[in-house]
Amino acid sequence: MTEKEKTAGEQLAEQLCYAPKTVFEAIAAGDLKTDTVSPVDWKKEIHHFCEEYKTFLDAGKTEREVVKEAVKLAKAAGFAEYVRGGSYRPGDKLYAVNREKGIFLFVLGRRPLSEGINLTAAHIDSPRIDLKVRPLYEDSGLCFLKTHYYGGVKKYQWTAMPLALHGVVCLKNGEKVTVTVGEEEGDPVFCITDLLPHLGREQEAKPLREAIVAEKMNVLVGSEPFEDEKVSEKLKLRVLSLLHEKYGMTEYDFLSADLSFVPVYRARDIGFDRSMIGAYGHDDRVCAYTALRSILEVESPERTCLCALVDREEIGSDGVTGMQSNFMYNLIDSLCEMEGVSSHGIFAESRCLSADVAAAFDPNYADAYDKRNASLLGCGVAVIKYTGSGGKYNTSDAGAEYMAEVRDILDGAGVIWQTGSMGRVDLGGGGTVAKYIANHDIDTVDVGVPVLSMHSPFEVVSKGDVYMTYRAFCAFNAR
Repeated sequence: MTEKEKTAGEQLAEQLCYAPKTVFEAIAAGDLKTDTVSPVDWKKEIHHFCEEYKTFLDAGKTEREVVKEAVKLAKAAGFAEYVRGGSYRPGDKLYAVNREKGIFLFVLGRRPLSEGINLTAAHIDSPRIDLKVRPLYEDSGLCFLKTHYYGGVKKYQWTAMPLALHGVVCLKNGEKVTVTVGEEEGDPVFCITDLLPHLGREQEAKPLREAIVAEKMNVLVGSEPFEDEKVSEKLKLRVLSLLHEKYGMTEYDFLSADLSFVPVYRARDIGFDRSMIGAYGHDDRVCAYTALRSILEVESPERTCLCALVDREEIGSDGVTGMQSNFMYNLIDSLCEMEGVSSHGIFAESRCLSADVAAAFDPNYADAYDKRNASLLGCGVAVIKYTGSGGKYNTSDAGAEYMAEVRDILDGAGVIWQTGSMGRVDLGGGGTVAKYIANHDIDTVDVGVPVLSMHSPFEVVSKGDVYMTYRAFCAFNAR
């Protein structure tokens, strides 16, 4: 229909009303911009980008593994490890690692640091099942590891499914060993058992939060005894003997270990059309990867660009590797020292996209959302003005001026984007690292990929949204 064929009301509605469209609708309509003469095959580009993302997901199921993969990609892109007190110049690409659980990548800009930085910040931890400090025991012919779940989980989702063990152990002799069991073909896997339905009437009558007791989420790891009649705990000793044989571990070494159970399965395409990805850890590695990819492609920017990939967001961002630590701010101070400028005032001139996922509207649970304000799977990157809960508690709530700035950046780059919110008011809520960054006088807003089944062992995202989030970060870095 041409403009002349449209009624006055139709033309006015196009001008005044806001109606988000899906990424693939935008592709079909030719709305995506390209810098090349010939239009890009956007669908092929999106699928290719997401295949690389799936590879990244499978390789990084813990924060340590994500940092390892990020370092590998950074070095391949010409980044070098930052040395405090070193001499650097505009255009240099650098990274700094925080205790193997966080990484900060930056490209020095042509403008002085006193004019601010462009910051993208994502977290790389995900809900999982951690081991307790003294985990190993046996009972009734079975050997278990006691656990303590990490982050906001629905406990019932973690029972009766194959789990892999990931992490590191620092041995008494000073050696640090990496542990990964369950990912390779032929590896054993582990599981948390559940009660059979024939005996589960009492369990089924309980609220979901109470049906699975946290203290009973013990992981089954063995049932074969050590062959020595004089040993009292034969099953436990058999497991310890295998761990010692492969890793040099003793039971004492569990005290200096970071070990976690995560889902075994790999990232897979979802749907006959392969338009979605199902995987463990989309929250928030989908935003970590898109932010990482965008900074790896930055060349000689106007303003210094910094990508922060941090740990512990799922449990409040506390600790030396969380967003509330001073690591990033000490890093910025050292850069200012190198440049001979004061870090005072730099944050007020800086801008941040808090790269975290959004709650995608699920029509199967429509009552939990405000549909008019929810982000929709497939409609592009979500810009979330505020998260929090109740009366906007625990959120930074980006100002109108900064929202307008972000909107102009995305529109100017032809990024398909939408708004979103954290569900129905007073139903619940959640937060991101945005408020911790905003507390340092940095304008911040949440920008990320909408997710279905968030915090479950198998989350779902749209490939179109993943790619648009990457393009959003590229546009932000180029501003």
